[in-house]
Amino acid sequence: MTIEMPKGLPFSVDTWTPSSKKKRHHFLTHAHKDHSTGITLYSSYPIYCTHLTKTLVLQQFPQLDDSLFVCIEIGQSVVIDDPDGAFSVTAFDANHCPGAVMFLFEGNYGNILHTGDCRLTLECLQNLPEKYIGKKGREPRCRLDYVFLDCTFGKFSLQIPNKHSAIQQVINCIWKHPDAPVVYLACDLLGQEDILVEVSRTFGSKIYVNKVTSAEYFQALMLIAPNILCEDESSRFQLFEGFPKLYERAKAKLIEAQTKSQPEPVIIRPSAQWYACEEETLEPKKQRKQRFKEAERDSFGVWHVCYSMHSSREELEWALQLMHPKRVVSTAPSCRAMELPYVKNNCFGAPVMPNDPLWKILDINTEEGSTSPKASTFSQVPVEGDISFSAVKGQLPDFAESKQLGLKSLPTKPTKQIDLCLNLSPPSTTSSITLFGRARLGLRESDVLFQEEKTVSTKIDPSPIVITEKKQESSLQEAGEFDVLFQEKKTVSTEIDPSPIVITEREQESSLQESGVFELQLEKLEESEVKKEKRFPHSRSGPSNDLSESLRKLYRSMRVPVPQPLPSLVELMDGKKRAKRRIHF
Repeated sequence: MTIEMPKGLPFSVDTWTPSSKKKRHHFLTHAHKDHSTGITLYSSYPIYCTHLTKTLVLQQFPQLDDSLFVCIEIGQSVVIDDPDGAFSVTAFDANHCPGAVMFLFEGNYGNILHTGDCRLTLECLQNLPEKYIGKKGREPRCRLDYVFLDCTFGKFSLQIPNKHSAIQQVINCIWKHPDAPVVYLACDLLGQEDILVEVSRTFGSKIYVNKVTSAEYFQALMLIAPNILCEDESSRFQLFEGFPKLYERAKAKLIEAQTKSQPEPVIIRPSAQWYACEEETLEPKKQRKQRFKEAERDSFGVWHVCYSMHSSREELEWALQLMHPKRVVSTAPSCRAMELPYVKNNCFGAPVMPNDPLWKILDINTEEGSTSPKASTFSQVPVEGDISFSAVKGQLPDFAESKQLGLKSLPTKPTKQIDLCLNLSPPSTTSSITLFGRARLGLRESDVLFQEEKTVSTKIDPSPIVITEKKQESSLQEAGEFDVLFQEKKTVSTEIDPSPIVITEREQESSLQESGVFELQLEKLEESEVKKEKRFPHSRSGPSNDLSESLRKLYRSMRVPVPQPLPSLVELMDGKKRAKRRIHF
C-alpha cells in the first residue's frame, strides 16, 4: 500500500481511502492490486491512467464504471484545470509491468515526480525532460522539488541483474535440464510475462495456463501476449502458481515424480524477494555475487533467479545523483529513503523559505498577516530530506522520517511572518497544595517550602509575649505548615516545642509591627513536652494511627511531618475556651 499525498495537493496517487476521495483528481500508476485496494469503495471521477491499466483494472473490478477513467499514455502531457491553479501532468515509462507509468506534476506547488513502482534505468531517466537530468556530475538546470520514490529494495545493497540477464538465466537453467519432462514457471505476477514470452520464443513451445486456478492472470495474458498460450495440459512448459503455497505444491510435484519413477520436473521462480530475504545469511561477498550469475536451487527443490521489477539500492542512488531532487519521499515502504546516502548527504539542513513549495503542499498560508495552523493540528513539519507528513486533522498520511522544522529556518522579515504557534513549554508539574493533597501526602513540593523558610530560635524574651491562637494558626498556614497539629482526646497542641520552631522572619516582623505583642499559650509547657517526647519520640507532629511503620519511615526520610487525623469541631471549640495567659511588654 502506497502513501497518501499531502493535504495541499489537489490530487491523489494510488490511494483509495475516505481522505483521498476528497481530492479533486486521482491517478493510478499501474494495475497491481496493492495499488488499487479500496478503489471500488472510494473511487471518483476522474481517474488518470493508461488504457492498458484501465482495461486490467476493469477486469479485476468489473463493478467499476468505465466512465470514471481518463486515459493518458506514455509520453503524453495533460493540462488539468483546478481551482487552486492549473497544473500539467506527464506520463513516463516506469519499467515495472505492462501499463505502469511514472507521473511528473508541474504546477504552482512545484515540480513533483511520482515513480509509483519502478525499475529505474538509464533509458527511463533519459525519457524525462532534459532540464531535470544532470550531466557530467553537474546539477540539472531545474531541480525537482519532490521525488516520491519506490524504495522496495532500498536495503538491497548488491547489484541486481537487469531483466534481460535474469531472463537469460531462466533459459540457461532450462537448457541444463534437458531430461525434465515438465518445466514449471512460477511467473503468475503481472510484469513477469516477458519471461514467458522469451521462453516460448526460445524453445518454440507454447505455455499452458490453467483458466480455473489462474483465471485472472490468464485474462491479463490474453491482453498482453495471447500468442504464447495454449490449452494443452501435456505441454512441457506450464505456469505454476507462486506464493503463498509455492513450496507445498513444489514438494507435491517432486514426490509425484519420485513415486512414478520419472525424472524430476524443473520448478523455476524468477523473483528478487527470495534473495532479499536471504542476503544477510551468506557472509562472503564473493559467494553473494556468484549467486546472481546463475539460477540457484533451495532446500525445497525450487530454482531461483533474481528477476526484479524494483530498483536496487545502487540503482536508486545512481538515479538520485542524476536527478538531484531537493526532497525525497519513500512511497513503499515508509522511511526507507532515509537510508539512502543521497538523502543523508543532500536533503537536510537547508532553510525553508516563505516561497518554498513545502508550504503550499502542506496547505499552510504564508502570505502577509496570515498564520499557520497550531502545532496541535500537525505533529511534524519537515525540512529537506525524506519527508514525514504526520496527520493533519487525520487527513495527512504517514510518510518517511524527517527532521523537525527549526525556528531558525523561519523567515525573520516582518512583512512575511510565519507563526507556527508552537507550544514549546512543558506541561505544568506542580498541582495545587491542599490539606488533603500534596501536603498531606508529603510530596517533594513540601520540601521546597521547608527549605525556603528560615529557622528562628525559640529562646523567649524575658519580656511578656502573648500570641493568640488565631494568629498562631494564621502564622502556621502562611509559613507552609499545612498539617494542623492537634493532639488526641480534646487536647489542642498549643505548647511550644523546645526545638526550633519554623517561623518565617517576615511573618514575625509583621506580627510585631501590627500588634507589638505575641500571644502564646504556655500551659504546662515543660510537662506536656516531656509527655510528647515519651509518646512520639520520632515525629515532629505525632504519629498517625492509620499509617503503618513503613509509611512513617517514608515521611521521615522525606523530611516532612507525618500526617495526623483531623480533629473534630468539638475539639476545636473546646480549645478556644481554654484560659489564655497574656503577658504584655
